[in-house]
Amino acid sequence: MSRPKNQSYKGHGLSKGKEREQRASIRFKTTLMNTVMDVLHNRPGWVEVKDEGEWDFYWCDVSCLRENFDHTYMDDHVRISHFRNHYELTRKNYMVKNLKRFRRQLEREAGKPEAAKCDFFPKTFEMPSEYHLFVEEFRKHPGITWIMKPVARSQGKGIFLFRRLKDITDWRQGTASKKFASLEAQPAHAATTTVNPSGSQDTRSSDDQKDELPVENYVAQRYIENPYLIGGRKFDLRVYVLVMSYLPLRAWLYRDGFARFSNTRFTLSSIDDQYVHLTNVAVQKMSPDYHPKKGCKWMLQHFRQYLASKHGPQVVEALFSDMDNIFIKSLQSVQKVIISDKHCFELYGYDILIDQDLKPWLLEVNASPSLTASSQEDYELKTCLLEDTLHVVDMEARLTGKEKRVGGFDLMWNDGPVSREEGAPDLPGMGNFVTNTHLGCVNDRKNQLQQLFRSLQSQKKASS
Repeated sequence: MSRPKNQSYKGHGLSKGKEREQRASIRFKTTLMNTVMDVLHNRPGWVEVKDEGEWDFYWCDVSCLRENFDHTYMDDHVRISHFRNHYELTRKNYMVKNLKRFRRQLEREAGKPEAAKCDFFPKTFEMPSEYHLFVEEFRKHPGITWIMKPVARSQGKGIFLFRRLKDITDWRQGTASKKFASLEAQPAHAATTTVNPSGSQDTRSSDDQKDELPVENYVAQRYIENPYLIGGRKFDLRVYVLVMSYLPLRAWLYRDGFARFSNTRFTLSSIDDQYVHLTNVAVQKMSPDYHPKKGCKWMLQHFRQYLASKHGPQVVEALFSDMDNIFIKSLQSVQKVIISDKHCFELYGYDILIDQDLKPWLLEVNASPSLTASSQEDYELKTCLLEDTLHVVDMEARLTGKEKRVGGFDLMWNDGPVSREEGAPDLPGMGNFVTNTHLGCVNDRKNQLQQLFRSLQSQKKASS
């Protein structure tokens, strides 16, 4: 990253001529006071930096990005926990726009069968800019349920279900409703132009415009009315994907994750009950019968075993392979628009819904998945997840770069698909190619890490 012109700047990671592997300690900084802080404090050789001190590693909130990218010089080894324009994937409206564009590109370049592999997100319209397109679709399918989501909020805030147009035109007072009124006065073809928060045309040239997008912008999405139920309850899956680079794309999939259940049995007769339809822990923990020790989560290993016992292992393999496709295609859809700075990495939280036909649907991708634990089991999962994330980021410079597995992370894409079999060529179509993913499988991370670092130490001794 170059030094900004005509600006004062703070340098970070300046090692005064010492090589990366010679540093006695790694200076970290974080804005998060949860499991992240615990893991960083317990990391051998890592020292916390307060206030304006120089740092080597920064696990920051997305709100800190502009300050640190615009006014900071970073040495080569320095790492920060988000990509500059992460919102191309993690803001609901941009995610859908990028997926739609990528689908059109695949149809042109590879044909409809390949493009159909992107059909994993529900029919979605940005509001208010695509209001007229939405109304046209709404009237084609009377009586179905839709869900409204603010594009830049999380934890279920601002979400509601509806079946009448009146419910959305009255959904909010103030700026949003005024924009709806002005759009309804326009001819239908004019409404397809993207409108930014100020009401002018959005040329998508200003990063700051996107960062400052107000919550009045929503997406209207067709609600999945036939979710797969367990015990009569709706759930979705939280899966963790770690991206180390976009150019080339290098992505890891974590073996552990969890299913998040609603507290109340599913029904479409009451669309106003958030405890029925929203699985967010922030929502469910407010339910009168919420059990704080048990929570509403089920480890992915248990979920996978349950499905295998009901539907057989082959069906489950197909389902999890379809989820692999979601992770890769969604990342590819933003590969050319994300600023792939070498200082950046990102741990994404994917939210996946399974329907009764065992089809997975992508609901959203989170740039800051909750790392606050809701139970002891949840704390242990997130502690291991974060420890393994730091192993992959490798501030200590211990890895060779050829690893396919580090702790609970499996390398699923390295400028192309990665084969599960050691020594097998990473080219699909070559024999029985199986992608190197093990989501919901046994996570013997401690043994694997011991063997990995023992092997790396032996290699280092042999080379010296």
